[in-house]
Amino acid sequence: MRLILTTEQQELAGAVRSFLAAAAPIARVRQVAEGEEPYDRKTWERLAGELGVTGLAVPEEYGGAGAGRAEVAVVLEELGTALTPVPYFASSVLAAEALLALDDEAAKREYLPGIAAGTTVATLSFAEGVTASADHTLDGRAERVLHGADADLLLVVASLDGKPAVFAVQGEAVQRTPLEVLDLTRPQAVVEFSATPARLVGPADATEALARTLDVAGAVLASEQLGGLRRCLDTIVEYTKLRVQFGRFVGSFQGVKHRLADLHCLLEQAESVARYAAWAADEAPEELPTAAALAQAYTGPAYFRVAKEHLLLHGGIGFTWEHDAHFYYKRAKSSELLLGPRRRHRGLLAERLGLG
Repeated sequence: MRLILTTEQQELAGAVRSFLAAAAPIARVRQVAEGEEPYDRKTWERLAGELGVTGLAVPEEYGGAGAGRAEVAVVLEELGTALTPVPYFASSVLAAEALLALDDEAAKREYLPGIAAGTTVATLSFAEGVTASADHTLDGRAERVLHGADADLLLVVASLDGKPAVFAVQGEAVQRTPLEVLDLTRPQAVVEFSATPARLVGPADATEALARTLDVAGAVLASEQLGGLRRCLDTIVEYTKLRVQFGRFVGSFQGVKHRLADLHCLLEQAESVARYAAWAADEAPEELPTAAALAQAYTGPAYFRVAKEHLLLHGGIGFTWEHDAHFYYKRAKSSELLLGPRRRHRGLLAERLGLG
């Protein structure tokens, strides 16, 4: 097990961090969140073209870099630190991992090169509510689809003969309705199907492939949460060193010191959990289900707790729209629920540890 980034991974993190600091500072995040763009298209194009990170885990024969999920986790940690509003998790993680897990050679050759190049924005709709007929047309309603309103390629989980199958849908044959969401940096939509023609991807029963996809997604999402958690804690510490109350720096009060120490412990544990999950996704597939459940059962709630303290310890200014604390607070809550509520992950963890 490796819980420390390699030299190459540290260099990758540094390159992404430097790029985001220049191309997508928090002012740009706010601009996109308050504007009409579904995501930061310019930054997305540059991430794909200049850094080539959109196809990190895609094999070279499909136009990717052939790297591992640990490298994807490194990129997500930096994106989570900066709250960069791009469809990386939806396209380069959920959709790409689904196509790789389904192992449909024709579909991989058709869809993965565009995803790897960043020219195709894809997403995976895995919520219940869509059914497929024998002629592979879809009916129903998919709720809370990440980037569902703007994705070029929709991979839709639909019930086919009572079993989950994955279908590819492109074009304008669906009705997409953007949702008003808590997290303005991560758009979601309702996608409705009515006798919509679709292409079956992979086997008619995709249960195992979907489980693998969601485990990888949970493992690397923990690194995005880790990045946001770390930024919140760093910001709190700096603020308490500068803020004066009752003639003393706020950080000198023992009660504040205790709270910060507790939050630092959460950070250390979250880092270990996230690194372990990313390592398991590459090196220990038999441990991945447990590692992914652990990552989401722990890291999501930890991030939300730190984001909450981040807001509270800034005092009155932390509650204002002008301050950035609310962006992290909302991202923390939305990411905690992105792959299911805490009780789902705890239940999966107990089951996979043989305690259920």
